[in-house]
Amino acid sequence: MAPFKSQLRITGLGEEISALSNLPWEKPLEGWPEDPSLTAQRGISRHIVRLVRSTPDPDSEIYAVKETVEEFAKREYEALRELGIRGAPSVSQIAIVNGRFTPQGEELPCAIVTRFLPYSLPYRVVLSGDVTQHEITNMANALAYLLVRLHLLGFWWGDCSLSNTLFRRDADGFAAYLVDAETGEFQKNLSNGQREHDLDLARFNVAAELEDLKLAGVLFPAMDPLRASESVITRYRKIWKALSEPQVLPANDRHAVERAMRSLQDIGFAVEEVDLQLAGDKSTLTFTPKLVAPNYHSQRLKELMGLDTEEFQAKRILASFDRFRSREIAKTPDVSEAAQRWLHEVFYTVVRSVPENLKGRIEDAQLFHEVLEHRWYLGEKQGHDVGLDNATVDYITAVLPYRMDSGAPTL
Repeated sequence: MAPFKSQLRITGLGEEISALSNLPWEKPLEGWPEDPSLTAQRGISRHIVRLVRSTPDPDSEIYAVKETVEEFAKREYEALRELGIRGAPSVSQIAIVNGRFTPQGEELPCAIVTRFLPYSLPYRVVLSGDVTQHEITNMANALAYLLVRLHLLGFWWGDCSLSNTLFRRDADGFAAYLVDAETGEFQKNLSNGQREHDLDLARFNVAAELEDLKLAGVLFPAMDPLRASESVITRYRKIWKALSEPQVLPANDRHAVERAMRSLQDIGFAVEEVDLQLAGDKSTLTFTPKLVAPNYHSQRLKELMGLDTEEFQAKRILASFDRFRSREIAKTPDVSEAAQRWLHEVFYTVVRSVPENLKGRIEDAQLFHEVLEHRWYLGEKQGHDVGLDNATVDYITAVLPYRMDSGAPTL
């Protein structure tokens, strides 16, 4: 009998195809070998998922491969592509792989391949250490912020949960990214009913996931999963109200509009268009955001310095730069020149201090933020400012070896 010939088809991004073609598609995904450091990065899924490197090189591209039904794979691929075009916080689609067969001719499921998000963590990893209520609140805030951004784009998720989300550290909090768009769909405008449906799903899913962790003894005893899931909804409603509902401001306060716009910037949104209506008696005016854009601080930072960061990392970096510029403005009055000075004299000085064996554990902007926090901590402890150089050295010695944002094992 002639050997069976597979009809493997890989459809996706051209530059990735050659790397994907070398993966063992003739084997069921559950039998693929997986690097232990990557296994720790993989979350829980109702599908079989594996994280794999494109080549044996430990620095090569990491892909997430999921087995699913071909119809769902195509739907998710298109949704992720559209989310990427619209700038949504989500993983990137790479390819759909079908026509998979074992050497014996047994048909294997279709697979969708996405790019693994560097420095991201599944919620079970984030919550597996010494977790505080503050950290859980930050995760809830991040999930709510993600859902707001998706809804602003007209995307109904249909399965909002911690399991379908990856978290990256963002200064003192987290940034959330969608990793499973299988059930999602775009609408021209989401109705209130569709938004409420997504919120109901989020409330149920998050409570159930946290209840599982509580039963497993991971969460601290006082943790209430229902209350935590409700905090996602509460935060969502607060952000949505700020972005969509009018504010009545005193007309005689010439700084009122500026403060209203700044309050939106503080939660990460730039106001690109606004509607102002003066009351008939001219005592009040109504401020209504008409068009808002996310990532206010990170966009400012990218334009100024070319750094790609999360939103609140950018806010912290810009604050550090503002302090630097206030001291150095006489020496370097041009803001662009001052930005380049700060980058090389402050930011990169900290980043390049990390020894080779500890590089890559934390994303650069997060590292810089944590060094600033460590400087404050040491100053409080010692009663005086220890300086950035000393704080950097102490952080690298006392903190960095025990961090694992890149999947590196803790010591």
